[in-house]
Amino acid sequence: MSAQAAVTVNRPVSEVFGYWHDVTNLATFMNHLEDVTVLGGGRSRWTAKAPAGRVVTWEAEITADVPEELIAWHSLPGAAVDNTGRVRFRPAPGDRGTEVHVDLRYRPPGGRLGSVIATLAGENPTQQLRADLRRFKQVMETGEVVRSEGSPEGTKASRQLRRRPARPQAGSVSS
Repeated sequence: MSAQAAVTVNRPVSEVFGYWHDVTNLATFMNHLEDVTVLGGGRSRWTAKAPAGRVVTWEAEITADVPEELIAWHSLPGAAVDNTGRVRFRPAPGDRGTEVHVDLRYRPPGGRLGSVIATLAGENPTQQLRADLRRFKQVMETGEVVRSEGSPEGTKASRQLRRRPARPQAGSVSS
């Protein structure tokens, strides 16, 4: 499976690159990540949520690290989630911050069957990556991920869809 997405963040390249480069920050905006632990020597241990309530852990290493331009990595042999990826950073046109381009390739746990199960469970890699990048943008620009749980409807927005539009009472509209 693969996913590519990009986002423009209204922060300087040095800040955006620096935040991403500290891989322990990734769990703050990547929805499926529970934890990333730095092991040293460019290696890290990743723990993520998988379909059916499972948790998977694997180790990865940095394969390219160009300050303020590129971070690339791959999982180590025997990883529960075989993956490679890269993130490119560049100044946005018109001095509007930083463009962040992400390219991920991975084999979900369980091989083809795992891919089918993930798809049936509504897991779309590109949509997930775009949502992760939206949260990254929020963290970088506001310092937090904006959530809507505080609205009167909470997470049950379907209630809003069932509401009928307001109608004037008979005889109250003048022509």
